[in-house]
Amino acid sequence: MSQARPSSQPPAALPLHGMVDVYLDHLAGERGLARNTLAAYADDLADICGFLHDNGVQGWEQVDELHMVAYLAHAAKEGLAANSRARRLSAARGLVGYLLRREKLSADPLATLRGPKKTAGLPHFLSQEEMLRLLETPAADSDLGRRDRAMLEAMYGAGLRVSEVIDLGVGQIQFQIGCLLVRGKGAKERLVPLHQVAIQRLEDYLRGPRQNLLRGQKASDTVFLNARGGKLSRMGVWKILAKHVAAAGIDHHVSPHTLRHTFATHLLEGGADLRSVQLMLGHADIGTTQIYTHLGMKRLVDVHRQCHPRG
Repeated sequence: MSQARPSSQPPAALPLHGMVDVYLDHLAGERGLARNTLAAYADDLADICGFLHDNGVQGWEQVDELHMVAYLAHAAKEGLAANSRARRLSAARGLVGYLLRREKLSADPLATLRGPKKTAGLPHFLSQEEMLRLLETPAADSDLGRRDRAMLEAMYGAGLRVSEVIDLGVGQIQFQIGCLLVRGKGAKERLVPLHQVAIQRLEDYLRGPRQNLLRGQKASDTVFLNARGGKLSRMGVWKILAKHVAAAGIDHHVSPHTLRHTFATHLLEGGADLRSVQLMLGHADIGTTQIYTHLGMKRLVDVHRQCHPRG
């Protein structure tokens, strides 16, 4: 597309950056999006606005499908990954949708635009040695350390999502049969076996540290409490994990979901069948679980290359 050129046209009705600011205020106020999410939207939309402005567009009422096609081609040429381009297009669709709902635009210029095909990245997971190192990092002589030991064992031992960790209730721990009753997405329940060490660390935490953390607070069924006796937040789980990952000397990014990926991968490496792993993860569709078979195959290929005389 042509580069920016002087224009004598009147000011835009829907100025590019001005409408982005209005939209971000809407997302923050009415949708309550987190600061980091808003920052990501702001960065994506700012990049789009910069490109549009450089190509003579002053306002969103002037944007058509060809502008976004040109932007996506430009972003690809600059080396932006397909997933990132798809995310930026999604941000633009969100803004356009907002303007349509507010009747600022009469038609959707992006309605028929097909986005970049996303690539399915393989889940990142920890090796067995890294995982064992992480599990042994929390201190065994403090209430918070014993809480963290129990929490990490439960996350890895049952493949819990972060929402399932913070919502776990004492009544969901089935000590008599060695299982967790997990309430997952869509309020669906699943029963996941726990290994003996996880059971022991949960028992240890519930016997003393949890009662100490809860002292002076209202009775609660929540298993994992913060230092003030309240329910842990999602960010609280992230911070606890990050602290112990650093202490364990693991130098790559680890999220709560990494432990879930690690749970599934280690089960399959140990010979578990895909259907059993699907049930333990709470996946509605076995196709979601099948991505872990790629991890297993990649490992086999790596082993073959390293160990076979002609590898």
